[in-house]
Amino acid sequence: MTGDDRTAKLNHQLQHGLLIGDGAMGTTLSAEGHLPGRSLELLNVEDPDRVRAAHRGFLEAGSDVLQTNTFQGSRPALDRHALADRTAELNAAGAALARETAGERVLVAGSIGPTGRILEPYGDFEEAAARAAFEEQAQALADAGVDFFIAETMSAIEEALLAVAAAAATGLPVVASMAFDPNGRTAFGVSPEQAAQQLPDAGAVVVGANCGTVSSAEIVDIASKFREATSLPLIVQPNAGRPQRTDSGVLFPETPETMAEAAPRLRALGATLIGGCCGSTPEHIRAIAARLRDA
Repeated sequence: MTGDDRTAKLNHQLQHGLLIGDGAMGTTLSAEGHLPGRSLELLNVEDPDRVRAAHRGFLEAGSDVLQTNTFQGSRPALDRHALADRTAELNAAGAALARETAGERVLVAGSIGPTGRILEPYGDFEEAAARAAFEEQAQALADAGVDFFIAETMSAIEEALLAVAAAAATGLPVVASMAFDPNGRTAFGVSPEQAAQQLPDAGAVVVGANCGTVSSAEIVDIASKFREATSLPLIVQPNAGRPQRTDSGVLFPETPETMAEAAPRLRALGATLIGGCCGSTPEHIRAIAARLRDA
């Protein structure tokens, strides 16, 4: 299957079918002994077998989409680990690992997350620098063979728009997903309605929500607000429950069965890309896939 064939498959499924996303690469890789504070993207070259195993776990659980291990793969994000000069290398390696695991069976999404910097005038990060960083990452992922992009876990609409536009400039489809709090807005005060109205103008063909500090049940209300504001296909990839800070770290309390209970409600709202985010394991994805495909 060629890249054009996979794009056609993606577009068909988004308009007429269902795509089961994968789960949390970050918490999956961290749970396997990765040292806190180190770049997960470095595993793409230093321990590729671990990344392959994470992808394979979600593939075998029923995922139709594998996201690259590049969430913090932009130059500014990698610069925190003194890896900025390896931006193209680490993104290309992440895309290659996902593509190798996916084969011709499923689609590969290039994961683009926030830079970790705050744009002017609220912070000191210039818009031009953010745009250049997203363009560099998106092009590296596109050149390495991803089928589309997911600009995810965005909180500031300004940064989300830059990421979406940079990814769309490669000619590949772009999914845009924001992270919401229990008050129904992102940490920067963005509402689902605002995101649904602005993200398509930058080039997003799918919009929705992932991660944040809400449960899988609470994200249904957020998805419903997206649906009221747009007719575009929706992406919804919740955490396995609200994150809980404990002495041993951050925990995500929802069982696979609890998380899967929200999936039919999301599907009824028109979500066509449904998966999981932080704390979601292959077992969570297996439960979601079983619930949706048996419906």
